[in-house]
Amino acid sequence: MNLVHLFAADPAETHHWLLPETAEIIYGGIASVLVIGALVKFALPQFKKALTARTERIQKELDASANDLSQAQADASKIRTALGDIASEKARLLSDAQAQADALLKEGRARLTAEIAELEAKADADIAAAAARGSDELRTEIGRLAGTATDRALASVLDDATQQQLVENFIAKVGASR
Repeated sequence: MNLVHLFAADPAETHHWLLPETAEIIYGGIASVLVIGALVKFALPQFKKALTARTERIQKELDASANDLSQAQADASKIRTALGDIASEKARLLSDAQAQADALLKEGRARLTAEIAELEAKADADIAAAAARGSDELRTEIGRLAGTATDRALASVLDDATQQQLVENFIAKVGASR
């Protein structure tokens, strides 16, 4: 093989349609071994370290979430217990309030009944007093009118001598009755 023949050949043509040239295989193989070796020596420990750290971080997160879950379940249990206590406290407060309301209602009814009885008694007394006062006033007025009517009637019917005799008889009766 001469040089001219090498340069004259088409560079796009290879000795085999599937395999590259022999020099490329050798240089590529050496380079690949060096790169893979460097990766194994330097990158693999860092990769393992990163995976270990990631695993530890995920495990910590799982442990923390398990702890949070147990804490949340405990808190939920406390809340349910407190909710039950709240319901019983609410029922107790409502029954106390109902008892107080019933007592106030009973006391108010008793007070109103007593006040009504007192007002009725006062009204009856006022009615009786007004009736007595009216009756007394009526008697007084009738007596006054009767006296005036009698004076007028007697003055027109009786003469002076008869009047004088009636007055003397009255005085004599009053004196005899003593």
